[in-house]
Amino acid sequence: MRLFFSKNELKLRRKRTIAAIMCMVIVLGMYWILTRPQKAAPEMPTVIVEPVVKDDVEIYGEYVGRIRAQQFVEVRARVEGYLENMLFAEGTYVNKNQVLFVINQDQYRAKADKARAQLKKDEAQALKAERDLKRIRPLFEQNAASQLDLDNAEAAYESAEATVAMSEADLAQAELELGYTIVRSPLSGHISERNVDLGTLVGPGGKSLLATIVKSDTVLVDFSMTALDYLKSKERNINLGLQDPTRSWQPNITITLADNTVYPFKGYVDFAEPQVDPQTGTFSVRAEMPNPKKVLLPGQFTKVKLLLDVREGALVVPMKAVTIEKGGAYIYTMRKDNTVEKRFIELGPEVGNNVVVERGLAEGEMVVAEGFHKLTPGMKVRVSEPKTEAGDSIITTKNEVTGVKEDTTGTKDNVKGE
Repeated sequence: MRLFFSKNELKLRRKRTIAAIMCMVIVLGMYWILTRPQKAAPEMPTVIVEPVVKDDVEIYGEYVGRIRAQQFVEVRARVEGYLENMLFAEGTYVNKNQVLFVINQDQYRAKADKARAQLKKDEAQALKAERDLKRIRPLFEQNAASQLDLDNAEAAYESAEATVAMSEADLAQAELELGYTIVRSPLSGHISERNVDLGTLVGPGGKSLLATIVKSDTVLVDFSMTALDYLKSKERNINLGLQDPTRSWQPNITITLADNTVYPFKGYVDFAEPQVDPQTGTFSVRAEMPNPKKVLLPGQFTKVKLLLDVREGALVVPMKAVTIEKGGAYIYTMRKDNTVEKRFIELGPEVGNNVVVERGLAEGEMVVAEGFHKLTPGMKVRVSEPKTEAGDSIITTKNEVTGVKEDTTGTKDNVKGE
């Protein structure tokens, strides 16, 4: 047996070894390729889409208001005297010209009687002076009386006539003061409790306020708006306090009572202060509201919701579909081939759980309402049915905007998403 191989034999053996190793590597490689786990194809993200709808949007502002009576009248004593009688039940409804109080009439009746007697005396003096003048004139024409006698007779007659006129005025004043002793209601309404007791000296030298009467069949609601609200209303061509017959709607208010129930009647704005208070930066607005059942009491504070504008044909999308960052607000839209596109939009006022889009979208486009956090532009998506009907998130009737949240730039520092 040979212990050594020749050089050619060594080369041949080496080649065979290399070939065997290469064959083994190829076999192992093919085995690994055939037996390795197949990489799963990437799954398309699942999203929920909703359409962009067009709707009429009502824009509201919320304020704090105070209710006051349409008419508030103080019943006062116009003459001095002791209060003798009260002819009404406190807190009840009184009619116009109804007798409320009676003040002692003795001195005023005596004053009227005295003025009446003085008038009769002066009328008698005037009648005598007229007769004297009639006698003097024929005598003066016959030169039986002097010019001085005629002048004296005429002066006496004119003075007597003036005295009669003065006495008539005194009698009218005395009867007027006598009439003031009977205090009547100046209007129909509810009367307060009396402010004085019977037997009290009332009038100029004493207490003159006897009671108050309020007419609250219709009440006034006062509230304040900011100068910014005024500018925004002017941008919409709306003049608060003026009725515009060309509009299909008018600025009206609804109020929320203390028990959080909404008052069933609406009121209409009939006045707006023409200047801003420099101390508060606000101006006063007044609305008139019916109060047939006397539910609203003067002095109450209430929440006021004012209809500022109606945006007809506004585009509305779910607020949860919008992402807001420093660069602006954007939303993902889905094309017909189920690929998504990142679209920057301009936001308008918020509408409940939705928001008005001023620019960037068209009616009927599909926007991604849920699942957009994992999307990138151009990615294909799989549409899933929403848990509730898509129409539930889009208000199909007239919508309400509470708080007048308008953002014309659509730039906010927080992100509102799903």
